[in-house]
Amino acid sequence: MRPSDSQLAERLQTGFLGVIAFGLILALLVQARFILICLVFAIIIFSLTSDAISAFARLKVPNWLATTLALIAIAIGLLWAATAVVAQVNEVVSISIAYADRAQAALARLSQRWGPQAQEAIATFMGNIDFAGWLRSAAAQASNLISGSVLILTFVGFMFSERIWFPIKIERLTKDPAQARQMLETMRRIMRRVNRYLVVKAAISAVTAALIWLIFRFWGLELAGAVAMLTFILNFIPTLGSIIATVITVAMVLAQTGDPAPTLAIGTMTTAVHFIIGNIFDPMLLGQTLRLSSFGIVLSLAFWGAVWGIAGTFLAVPIMVAVMIVCAQIPWLRPVAIMLSQEGVPEAEPRQPRLRG
Repeated sequence: MRPSDSQLAERLQTGFLGVIAFGLILALLVQARFILICLVFAIIIFSLTSDAISAFARLKVPNWLATTLALIAIAIGLLWAATAVVAQVNEVVSISIAYADRAQAALARLSQRWGPQAQEAIATFMGNIDFAGWLRSAAAQASNLISGSVLILTFVGFMFSERIWFPIKIERLTKDPAQARQMLETMRRIMRRVNRYLVVKAAISAVTAALIWLIFRFWGLELAGAVAMLTFILNFIPTLGSIIATVITVAMVLAQTGDPAPTLAIGTMTTAVHFIIGNIFDPMLLGQTLRLSSFGIVLSLAFWGAVWGIAGTFLAVPIMVAVMIVCAQIPWLRPVAIMLSQEGVPEAEPRQPRLRG
């Protein structure tokens, strides 16, 4: 066999093994999605809380006391958030089923203006959609938040118990202090960038949700709290989240009022809120934080949404940040990091704002 033939055979074998490995990893991600999703959320919460504990340590607060208070705060926060989401989803389900007939009647009145063919097409489309089934499915999935919160809390607790020994384990695992420091620094960079993204995104989402809540209260509509919470959660999904939140908000308004005029007015106001915040403040505050390719974000949303569903769309950006930083440290994966970065410089840290005196 000629050398060129042997090299070709070796490359084909390597590619074949790579495809098999990717298939096995993908199967593992799908089959163990619940545990893996909880684990990723636990890592994110642990990362956010570690920064808070470090800040308390600089204030001379004992480490054990800061850790205990952090675990108590995480437990209360997770359980409160899970029960609040479940309560709001159940309220939306009960009220939406009651308003379903009114919404269909409003759509029928609107379709009359477009002729009999459009009216028949809309009626057929609406008849094929099982709104009640979707709502009950959403309620069933929301009920899993309680068990997920307990599992996340368990993961976070064990992570805190291993927090002190983790650097020592990394050094003994690599058997090279320099390589261990490099690995720890890479992890810190991932945590810093993800934490900064989550904090800024949470602030932007809170402002958006508050404005939507004020609009609903001003018009005297029900489900203001549920719509605000839904807006806050969906805003963590880049690009698609605000579109989905706007569509759901308009559908809820139409279901409650049954009148196109207030639906159009409120829909215009909510669209303006999402457009202004999403196209002006969001890029301005997050542009230097993410440094990710817009096309890469869309691909990440599509992949993790297909693998992990709704939870995957929330985790797509943090996972993409971690992948980009890790690939930047490995020479043969550096082209991947360059393609995922916004400016082709994946190592660049977000510029800190300077205070002018």
